[in-house]
Amino acid sequence: MKKSVLILFVVFIAFSFLFTGCSKKEAATPAEEEVKTIVIQGAFVDEEAFRFEECLVAFEAETGIDVIYEGSKEFETQILVQAEAGTPPDIAALPQPGLMRIFAERGFLKPLSTGVVSKIDNNYTSAWKELGSYNGKVYGVFHRVNAKSFVWYPKKAFEAAGYKVPKTWDELQKLSDQIVADGSVPWSIGIESGGATGWAATDWMEDIMLRTAGPEVYDKWVNHEIPFNDPAVINAANIMAKIWLDDKYTYGGPSNILTTSFGDAVTPLFDTPPRAWLHRQGNFITGFMPESIQANLEEEVGVFALPELNPKWGTPVLGGGDQFVAFNDNPEVMQLMEYFTTWESAAPWAKAGGAMFPHKDTNFDDYTSDIGRELAKILVNAEVFRFDASDLMPAEVGAGTFWTGMADLVGGVPVKDVLDQIEASWPAE
Repeated sequence: MKKSVLILFVVFIAFSFLFTGCSKKEAATPAEEEVKTIVIQGAFVDEEAFRFEECLVAFEAETGIDVIYEGSKEFETQILVQAEAGTPPDIAALPQPGLMRIFAERGFLKPLSTGVVSKIDNNYTSAWKELGSYNGKVYGVFHRVNAKSFVWYPKKAFEAAGYKVPKTWDELQKLSDQIVADGSVPWSIGIESGGATGWAATDWMEDIMLRTAGPEVYDKWVNHEIPFNDPAVINAANIMAKIWLDDKYTYGGPSNILTTSFGDAVTPLFDTPPRAWLHRQGNFITGFMPESIQANLEEEVGVFALPELNPKWGTPVLGGGDQFVAFNDNPEVMQLMEYFTTWESAAPWAKAGGAMFPHKDTNFDDYTSDIGRELAKILVNAEVFRFDASDLMPAEVGAGTFWTGMADLVGGVPVKDVLDQIEASWPAE
């Protein structure tokens, strides 16, 4: 009897431990899942969302952390609402630096850990850290970016004519003069874009401002700390006008610039013989080139950085990009932010195409074309990078009078008058 009671007691104790263990395991699982799940929101959708998610695969495999990406075309509106409501994601991919400053100023963002900041210092030029900082604290890690400061040319014809890629503005001017002396026209330019006509001209102005006035004055211009008709802005506009308003230097002259679509302006470069030889535009312009050229970009198309005007500023790059910011500073989030500072996080998208990245540890061989590699090298090596000024200015100016003012300039309105009009349109503080 005692033996059977003892056996029953042992069985009872065993089952007690079994159920207790199960109970503890079930109670721990949700907490573990919560700690090891990171939610990211951004504006990447469709194919871009797929390519970004491919960039997360290695991190998830290495860490066991589940990263959930939620993309939306209405992201910028939604993220503001969520932050105000106290329900933001762990991480957001912000396409505008102004959004980062808004969130940081209102106390929604978490400063990046010293480990992440150290990675940024090691793997980016200082420009990217500055763009991701506010009031002395670093909040943003830049990842996918785009750039505009490129000059495209018909590679085969260019080489056959004996032309050389210019490294300075003086060399660019000499090349232009040589093309004119050879009986042709250097530049093909077009700014027609429906209701957005003029934006292509603002990019030219911004590139020249960076090259003549430098990044600090450029920032003051963007923030209206200097007026739009400041001497530095007048100087940049005059340099641009010297090219744009001269029939010898632009295909079809000013009237053609006004009526030619920005996408069509590249096509004269690929006539036989070329009707023009140079076209300044962003990396997206290859999609507007003739289909026969797109089918053989490597052999048909050459590209170089718009040259420096002042050696002090080197060869700046104008563009845009997405920076990751954190609304949560738990260790897993900061671990992912560190990952975004590495080439490993960018390589899958670079291999797939359609994106560039500013990481110093870039493996340029991961870009699948010579053009892609050349564009990436220009971007990575740029000591100065700035966002498109018109995108950062108040909408009344950046997407309003700045656009229309550039069209007026091409139409013959004097530089000073155009800039005075834009200055007068700046909204009151």
